[in-house]
Amino acid sequence: MADSNLRPLGVEPNVWWVDDQVADVSRQALQPRLATLTTQTKQLRVDLSKTACLVIDMQNDFCHPDGWLASIGVDVAPARRAIEPLQGLLPSLRSAQVPVVWVNWGNRPDLLNISAGLRHVYNPNGAGVGLGDALPANGAPVLTKGSWAAAVVDELEQGPQDIWVDKYRMSGFWDTPLDSMLRNLGKTTLLFAGVNIDQCVMATLQDANFLGYDCILVSDCSATTSPDYCTLATVYNVNQCFGFVTDSAAIQAALGQV
Repeated sequence: MADSNLRPLGVEPNVWWVDDQVADVSRQALQPRLATLTTQTKQLRVDLSKTACLVIDMQNDFCHPDGWLASIGVDVAPARRAIEPLQGLLPSLRSAQVPVVWVNWGNRPDLLNISAGLRHVYNPNGAGVGLGDALPANGAPVLTKGSWAAAVVDELEQGPQDIWVDKYRMSGFWDTPLDSMLRNLGKTTLLFAGVNIDQCVMATLQDANFLGYDCILVSDCSATTSPDYCTLATVYNVNQCFGFVTDSAAIQAALGQV
């Protein structure tokens, strides 16, 4: 700043510089870091300074053989296919100063903001193991914030600079601070990864599109326990209506340009 006596208030780039007499609200822009990203439909010019990666629901309850889905008979092996590509991509994103945002299902223990319809999805007769109930393998409460059940799988390292957001619906934007956090950070282009590609990943991506973000689905870093046609439909709909589809190799190539 021209006046060294001014002090910052806020999170870059949404920062004011102030003292007793002055409030500089010009919000100086981040230095652009441009790269070209290959997608299935177009070559994208992206600004890495305005980009963040949302990693959705890579949690024990969805991806671990002792987690919730496995306990109710779902084969979680397909969901785990996203782990290895993410192991390669996330360190590179951090090195390129692209924030990694963990958007994880982490309910209140009392479930006061969870509707009957949400609880019905995986416990349709009310007699099974549902949200907040103890897992058979270890007693952890299903998708409860702070529990083993809601934790990110051990295979994915979390960095101290990473950002965490708890969600309570399939969309990470509904009833959460995700949108306000991203806007404070000046992020307009979002990479999407995680599980399930046709459910929580897609719902979050759609809401991001509706809110005006640029949406890029990272196909090999996303997975699902649903039938293959669900992935095909998701990729088609993202390309057709909601954004772009790429993979981790293309992102690594784009990062190498900066």
